[in-house]
Amino acid sequence: MSFQELVKNRRSVRGYKPDAVKQEDLELILEAARLAPTAANKQAFKIVVLETKGHEEALARIYHRPWFVEGPYVLGVLAETDKAWVRKDGKNHANIDGAIVMDHIVLQAAELGLGTCWICNFDDEATRQLLNLPPEIDPVAFTPLGYPADEASAKKRKSLEDLLWKVPQH
Repeated sequence: MSFQELVKNRRSVRGYKPDAVKQEDLELILEAARLAPTAANKQAFKIVVLETKGHEEALARIYHRPWFVEGPYVLGVLAETDKAWVRKDGKNHANIDGAIVMDHIVLQAAELGLGTCWICNFDDEATRQLLNLPPEIDPVAFTPLGYPADEASAKKRKSLEDLLWKVPQH
């Protein structure tokens, strides 16, 4: 599959089969995350792999939609804000790096035929309690991981023209 096919086919999945994910597929996804580019190659992130079976109620505290725990796993990316590269104006890049890591996760999963759905609307306080996170660890995003239960529908995207910033000519 070409990269263009991959990005066209990747979608947010909101319904999962309970089928097991092959261990080698999970390892490929985690390896893709490990290889993600980060500012100054600091790799100031952690990945959390949470099995859903038997933990549905606890995981529902992170995100309340029932489909969040339908697949066999929930993956999370955590930013290590105290270890990340910081630009000279003080901008910490930990969360940007974490977003890049999550993107590698969802793209690798899509190539393997697995579904994901990028979740940023999670309960931060419940997440911190459940995962026992210290203040310097910032949860960035979560995704369920499993086989899609439904067929893909057409993506709605703005036109490229609407997304390009036009720089005035001087």
